[in-house]
Amino acid sequence: MADKYDNLKLSNQLCFPLYAVSNKIIRNYKPLLDELDLTYTQYIVMMVLWEEENINESALGNKLFLKSNTLTPLLKKLEDKGYISLRRNSNDIRNLVIALTEKGRKLKERAICVPESIAKTINLSKQEALYLYGILYKILDDEKAAE
Repeated sequence: MADKYDNLKLSNQLCFPLYAVSNKIIRNYKPLLDELDLTYTQYIVMMVLWEEENINESALGNKLFLKSNTLTPLLKKLEDKGYISLRRNSNDIRNLVIALTEKGRKLKERAICVPESIAKTINLSKQEALYLYGILYKILDDEKAAE
């Protein structure tokens, strides 16, 4: 017979291994990102901007699952480092547009080795990694649909 408290056991929680793996991977990023003078969250912002050089704050927040109150100070720090510029959209001053600076574009070349270095720290085949990626985005998409 199952104990009525089984659902409170750490070993029965999906969230715990997700949390622990996330922490482990972000710790693996730290020395690589320290060389770039970026935090992990700043790095993911830069990755979006390296794909799409001009983006508004709400679109960036949607891509990264970040709310404005988290994103705004992050963007200010990246602007202070000289990696991005922030400007108000002339048609709608509530709309903040984020653009890469030349320094931000050059940082992309220095960051090129980061994904490969991280991949070496994760003991998954390419097929397993793609499968996990799909499952994780299924969870994220379910969260987005609920909003």
